Amino acid sequence: MTIDEKYMRQAVTQAKKAGAVGEVPIGCVIVYEDKVIARGYNRRTSDKNVLSHAEIIAIRKACKKLGDWRLEDCTMYVTLEPCPMCAGAIVQSRMKKVVVGCMNPKAGCAGSVLDLFHEKGFNHQVEMESGVLGEECAQMMKKFFKELRDNKKQKMEDTITP
Repeated sequence: MTIDEKYMRQAVTQAKKAGAVGEVPIGCVIVYEDKVIARGYNRRTSDKNVLSHAEIIAIRKACKKLGDWRLEDCTMYVTLEPCPMCAGAIVQSRMKKVVVGCMNPKAGCAGSVLDLFHEKGFNHQVEMESGVLGEECAQMMKKFFKELRDNKKQKMEDTITP
């Protein structure tokens, strides 16, 4: 197992926590000096807060742990490519690198829809690597949304059937 796989496995564990409480299964860990300093998983529905993304939660914890808003020597491992809000927060935090499990062709801003990590106009660019445990991360997302659709369909059928 590579170092990247080791830490992505921990991000997957966080994603599973999100899925277990009915959240979209996205998980994240932030590593500094070869040690996990922050963890987060998606909590938007639980918190009823659009800001409760895995990356934002982990960034907040990492800043507190390091006592600084700059996360210059940190690497984030996240199961799904960050959205615009999270990609912006990552750039603003001066994160060194982000390792992504699977890409997000509908809302990803680390290369899919936009690439905020390499925007030349910004004063900081973020190294990015994708595909670490990619198939596992993608399957976790597909399974979650399939179950969501199946449950919705079942509820509709239950409502129609007397």
